[in-house]
Amino acid sequence: MPDSYKYVDHDYIYTDPKTGILRNLADITDPDDLLFFESGAVAKRIQELYEKPIKIKGVDSLLSIHRYLFQDVYSWAGKRRKVEISKAGKQFFPTTHFDNAFRFIDTLISDYRIISKGENLQIAAKLAEILDNVNYLHPFREGNGRAQREFLRLLASEKGLTLNLNPPDNKNVYDQYMQGTINSDIKTLTKLILDLIET
Repeated sequence: MPDSYKYVDHDYIYTDPKTGILRNLADITDPDDLLFFESGAVAKRIQELYEKPIKIKGVDSLLSIHRYLFQDVYSWAGKRRKVEISKAGKQFFPTTHFDNAFRFIDTLISDYRIISKGENLQIAAKLAEILDNVNYLHPFREGNGRAQREFLRLLASEKGLTLNLNPPDNKNVYDQYMQGTINSDIKTLTKLILDLIET
């Protein structure tokens, strides 16, 4: 699948102007090598978060998750992006209004916290709304999907639920997840989350 992301980064904040490769802590200059290195490093850190989870205090905890997951790969891990991003012609949230978006997502998290355990449909619907807004925010230059799936997993665990939005080799889950996030389809995301959450 071709990369349809577009970045407005005239100052090459994140990439090497000669290779176009993301600047990284390992000084890797080959895209395949970087993908391999990044995948392995992040998978290891995700496993560590299963054993010692980050407590979600608000949307700022998303930054902490990203910092933890990508600490071995990028110096800007856990920092808000400074460039504008679009995918397939759709613009993600503009950086100039990040503060407003962070405050709004915090209200969604507060609403989520008052839902009673066991109300799985309400829980799934609110998690879908949070996911939709976090995805639109797209606060990082790279690694948004992995950070937001971990964020949702940790929120679900507060209600005593297990949620894996990234099961291995499950194309159906992946397709629903992508359809829901790309098209801002909360109904699809709600159904997906409801199907996946386990007590």
